[in-house]
Parts: sequence; C-alpha cells; structure tokens
Amino acid sequence: MTKRAYKERLYPTPEQTELLAQSFGCARFVWNNTLAYRTTAYQQQGESVSHSTAEKRLVSLKADYPWLKDVSSVILQQTLRDQKTAFDNFFNPKLKARYPRFKKKDGRQSIRLTRAAFRYRDGEITIAKAKTPLLIRWSRPLPSEPSSITISRDRAGRYFISCLCDFVPEAFPVTPKTVGIDLGLSDLFITSDGAKSGNPRHLKRYDAKLARLQRRLAKKQKGSRNRQKLRQKVARLHAKIADCRRDAIHKASRTLINENQVICVESLNITGMVKNRSLGKAISDAGWGEFVRQLEYKAAWAGRQLVKVSQWYPSSKLCHGCGHKVEKLPLSQRHWHCEGCGVAIDRDINAANNIRTAGLAGFACGATGAGAAA
Repeated sequence: MTKRAYKERLYPTPEQTELLAQSFGCARFVWNNTLAYRTTAYQQQGESVSHSTAEKRLVSLKADYPWLKDVSSVILQQTLRDQKTAFDNFFNPKLKARYPRFKKKDGRQSIRLTRAAFRYRDGEITIAKAKTPLLIRWSRPLPSEPSSITISRDRAGRYFISCLCDFVPEAFPVTPKTVGIDLGLSDLFITSDGAKSGNPRHLKRYDAKLARLQRRLAKKQKGSRNRQKLRQKVARLHAKIADCRRDAIHKASRTLINENQVICVESLNITGMVKNRSLGKAISDAGWGEFVRQLEYKAAWAGRQLVKVSQWYPSSKLCHGCGHKVEKLPLSQRHWHCEGCGVAIDRDINAANNIRTAGLAGFACGATGAGAAA
C-alpha cells in the first residue's frame, strides 16, 4: 500500500471563495513572517530556529494579529511543517534544493489540511469554518478516505483540490519487451525500436500570442484594473500551455509503461542544461524532467523497472553494431558513418540502442540507479 494524490477541479461558492482567500492570506503571512524571523536570526545571531520554536512563536503571532484566529489553526500549523520540510530539503546536499523563498500575493496559493480540519462523508468534503460542502468535479471515485487535502489556486484563478489517499497498486502482466529511450528536442524521445515521438512544442505554438499579450501588459499602468485583467489573460495562456504539455507527457509515459517491462533512460543534468542560452527554452518546453518523473512513479506502481544510465556514458559516440567510438561528434551532426563497420548511423536511434544495452547490463548486475552504466 502506498499514498497517491488525486487532483480534481474545485468550484467554490462566493462564501467559500472568501474563506479560502482569507486562509491563503493567513498561511502566506505566517510563512513569510516565520521565514523572515529565521533568516534574521541566522544572519544576526548565527542561530538556527527549530521547528518547535517556530510553533511556540505562532502563539504570540496569534496574540499580535487576532485575525489569524479567523481560519483553522491546522492551516497555520501545516504551513510551519511545510517550511520545515523546505529547510530540510535545502540542507540535504543530495536534493540541491534552493533556499525557501517568500510567497507572493499574486502567485500560486495553497493550504493543506489534515483530518482534524475537514470532514469527508458520502463523497463530499467540508472544510473547517465552511458551512457547506465543497463543489468538486470528481473525475473518479476515491479509493479511500483522504488523510489530508491540499486546496490551491493557480495564477489563472482556477481552484483545485488534491486528496491524499491510501492506494494499492496493481502490477501489470509481465512482458518480455524492453526499450531504451534517448531524450531529444526534435522528438521528445526516440526509442531503440526506431520510433520517434515527435515534439509538439507547445510553448512555440503560442509564442507569438504570448509575446503580444506580454507587450500589452508591459504598457499598462501598475495597479490599474486593465493591468489586472491582462495579467489574468497571460496567466490563462500559460496555464493552457502547461496543461497541453502535461497531457502529452502523461499519454507518452503511460504508453511506454504499458508496453515495456524494462525502460532504460539517460540521467541528464537538466538543471544545468536549461542554463544554456541557446537551448534552455526548448529544453524547458520539452519537459524532460517531468517525463522521467512520471516514468519513475508509474513504473513503480505497475511493477515495471526504470533503469537510469549515467549521463557520462557516450551513448551517441559509440557504434551500436561494432562498438567503435568517434572522438568528436558535434550536436548539429545527426547522422554519421562508422569507421569500424562502415554502417550509416542515425545518432538518436543509435544512442537509444546503446542506452538500452547499457541499462539492461546494469539491471542484470542489480544496478538501477543513475550510475547503472557509469
């Protein structure tokens, strides 16, 4: 048994919208105030504020700001727990997380509630301080009662609710098929079978419209009503692009998981690659990180194996047929002839075959991590 989040669209009533706005504001205030206190304490006294100290300080915050009592205390407590997790991730060298940042009023808003702050009955959820159940457009029934819920509002003004439930994954029937995957930009991924997925380039598709809206937004007076309206249009377009990208990646990853028992991919340093001024935008638009993340958790649920091959493995420079390695292979060269066997080679398909071979070799030796073929 594992935990799985089910995200659904939420349509709050005017009264619930007001309550949620108040809850978002209180959670944002507690986060920013506590983060400023932690930062100042470390910079001036060199002290690290513990989570227990932050929780005790919350009592004095409620005394100084009585309006914090108008929302459920669970929301504020969970905000402090989330900040503790953010600092734990920051101090973990393996995660390479950034220092926690202050939350903005016009950014994405979210609150998290445990069972003490909401009631789930007959498929309806009622949060603390609300008089009526939330209007949720359920796409599927929940497998169990939620242990916690997260209510969020994106920059486009849409509300969502994410329910964390107990989930029992069912393993798929074993299949002898295995595949290697090479990630790319002309195609999102190329398989060792020679299949190329293509790349819809969602951002490029709406690039002209997005640029036009952003130029109009830059000319609006700050704080004006028209600027707020135009900002919403830009946010809705960004949300549409993100939804299209996420939908395409979900479909592609699900197809690969359904058809293959072992999937071999290359572990790329995507954080470093997006800093490339020429390719960073295209890499971000492709969504490599999200694609691999979905393959990882879907493989675990389906009883499949995802093998990551080291990024330093020269998959593109090695001939899959004879093993000959070329010294230099610029990124612009998509085809080359092997000097060892004289075969014409497609760079991407060749890399996918090499990744599959190296991944299966590492998997046979029991290595399934990022250094499977280091």
